[in-house]
Amino acid sequence: MSVREMDAVQLLTIQHRALERLLQEAAEEQDAKQKQMLVNRAGDELMVHLTSEEKIFYPAVRAARTEDILLESLEEHLSLKRLLADLLALDPNETTYEPKFKVLKEQAEHHHREEEEHLFPKVTRLMPEDQRHALGKEMLEMQVEMAKAGKPREDASDQTGAAAPLE
Repeated sequence: MSVREMDAVQLLTIQHRALERLLQEAAEEQDAKQKQMLVNRAGDELMVHLTSEEKIFYPAVRAARTEDILLESLEEHLSLKRLLADLLALDPNETTYEPKFKVLKEQAEHHHREEEEHLFPKVTRLMPEDQRHALGKEMLEMQVEMAKAGKPREDASDQTGAAAPLE
């Protein structure tokens, strides 16, 4: 199955693992410039992922009796965006950089677990496979466009005031 044929739950789960690997690679990096490059890349991937969830996935699955989970997820997104915005504004040599990065990594992993244990099984049960495939395709198209536009991580600082609305 190609990525273009993947349903939304599969797409998001694969992206969770990829982001976790990238954050782990950044955590292990000793060179400050290389670490910053990895964090920037992770920030881009995180913002593309979060935005497609907020604008496409969450609104589509809201009708599937998931509102409580979605509202918590949106608050977790806000926390991740705030941490990312703070981290991107810091020099990697500042003393608060590593602790802030560690919290971002831990919160991302926690958020992934929450979605995979609570939201995704519910969506898989309640949403037909063809709808999940159409949703995955729409999300991937948005993600590709955001990545082409360049540096999605820079949008994080503009999205730290409040959680995205559940539309």
